[in-house]
Amino acid sequence: MNLLVTLDSKYIKPLKVMLVSLFINNPAENFCIYLLHSSIKDNEIDDINRFVDGYGQKLHVIKIDSKYFRDAPIVLHYTKEMYYRLLAYKFLPPELDRILYLDPDILVINPVRKLYDSDLEGYLYAAAFHNVLAVKKINRIRLYPYKINAYFNSGVLLMNLDLMRKLVDEKDIYRFIEKNRSKLIMPDQDIINALYAKQIKSVDEILYNYDVRYYKYYKIITNNMCDMDYIIRNTVFLHFCGRKKPWNKSYSGQFFALYKHYEKLAIP
Repeated sequence: MNLLVTLDSKYIKPLKVMLVSLFINNPAENFCIYLLHSSIKDNEIDDINRFVDGYGQKLHVIKIDSKYFRDAPIVLHYTKEMYYRLLAYKFLPPELDRILYLDPDILVINPVRKLYDSDLEGYLYAAAFHNVLAVKKINRIRLYPYKINAYFNSGVLLMNLDLMRKLVDEKDIYRFIEKNRSKLIMPDQDIINALYAKQIKSVDEILYNYDVRYYKYYKIITNNMCDMDYIIRNTVFLHFCGRKKPWNKSYSGQFFALYKHYEKLAIP
């Protein structure tokens, strides 16, 4: 199973936590982890490689020339590396036909195989959108005149690399960035939605991109079905969206203790 991550040095510790949760909760799987970066130091790469190898998995490191997205806007807690997933089809080996991208601020608490094997015929991606009315309305207005019915979260992306190689044009991405520079709040995510939303297969957000900020909201809209027991038994990806992150001591949230559990396993 192919897994993609793109990050800089600041996200190495969260990456380890995410990977530990992935490995522990998918014990029968063999993973090839593809790491795209432009600035991680050699000794840090060696450390990540030892970590991944310690779980019997494989790490493939691809260093990206710093010229890519050199002038693209960076906002809030995002990094330049977030853009690399947009050109994954170009950077990754040509023999790969699909790959699962995961943000490092995720816990994987159930098997990923069902999502990974999803039928992607005719779709560039499979992803989830967060069905919060206010969020949808704001993003439709913000990205006007690009017509989007749903605003997909790019933290979990199953990528159809074969189709991306045929349909995604690097020049279109750069043109969009230049034209909409002042509008880009969640830059790579905005680009994916504006340019490719109609070619994204929608998957269940509660299972495949659960935003931990909305625990009470999810319970209400599911008539209490989506309680803690349901999440622990069924949800695959817990996503710690937003600026507040669970590796910071000031964090408080519904799944903080669970995150600290995996953090202890990853970073004793």
